[in-house]
Amino acid sequence: MKAEIQDPAEATADGAQERQGKMISEGGSFMRGMLIGGGFCLVVTLLGHIKLGHESASPHEHHHIQAPNKEDVLKLSHAERLDFSKSMQVYCIILVKPKDLSLWSAVINTWSKHCDRTDYYSSENVKVFESIVVDSSDMWTMMRKALQMAYEKHKKEYNWFFIAQPSTFAIIENLKYFVLKKNPLEPFYIGHTVKDGDLDYVDLAGGIVLSIGSVNRLIHVMNEPDKCPETGGLIWKVPGDKQLAMCLKYKGVVAENAEDSEGKNVFNTKSVGTLIKEAMANDPQKVVEGCCSDMAITFSGISPNHMQVMMYGVYRLRAYGHSFNDALVFLPPSNSDND
Repeated sequence: MKAEIQDPAEATADGAQERQGKMISEGGSFMRGMLIGGGFCLVVTLLGHIKLGHESASPHEHHHIQAPNKEDVLKLSHAERLDFSKSMQVYCIILVKPKDLSLWSAVINTWSKHCDRTDYYSSENVKVFESIVVDSSDMWTMMRKALQMAYEKHKKEYNWFFIAQPSTFAIIENLKYFVLKKNPLEPFYIGHTVKDGDLDYVDLAGGIVLSIGSVNRLIHVMNEPDKCPETGGLIWKVPGDKQLAMCLKYKGVVAENAEDSEGKNVFNTKSVGTLIKEAMANDPQKVVEGCCSDMAITFSGISPNHMQVMMYGVYRLRAYGHSFNDALVFLPPSNSDND
């Protein structure tokens, strides 16, 4: 039999169809691989950030929390007010690094003296100032170790823990007034909250306040690496303040935005100057009303020189003849040489 001779045009067409089919097949495999790989990365990322099985939120859950009403405080007896003013004990944790020396010095000489105790937790040993060394420059590791050490040494002495960076200026008396009628045994986690997906966290720039009730729960969950890992995130680094929120969320502790009676933030992640400029741009006729709360607790992004200016304005400048009729008086610690 004679072999069939295929027409060259038909052979070319068949070859093209074969190559096209092969390309479609390979393209399909590639796309499937991309989808599978992408799905895997998504799952791993989610597992690194959010795990199922959080404990239920505490009974007092709410995302906006306000200072006590001044009129209610004035109704308290003198003995009750005196007891409140003495029972408010704030332990300040300042997270510092060698590059922060000028800010560190400013904090030592200004507002930190109004804390009942202040300790500086440093990424490494610095000869110039006394500090507790945590041997890490990672902010989450620093925060985690600082809280563990503070809890171990001072859990029976202080009922409120304030965490800040050295670029933050804090008015501790306003902080004490804000938490005045709040039970520190309950899990409070307070500051300037930010929303990231389904996670609400307190921005470290404005300072973070934890009640002893929250710290108790946090220390417990820190012993569970699958829920509160020492390093945040499997795919990329999670900022320390977000990682703190994730760990607290497992124990039913939610971030609460601190506000005054008018709904203004009392923990600020910006400086006074920046807030005033923003208020002027929004409404030049209402700069004071649009800027800041009268009972602001923190401002951030403060230079060492501006920290001294803030100290003068908050604690030393007096308008004689004007009475604020304060409901309570919080005196600096007995060993403080500041005011």
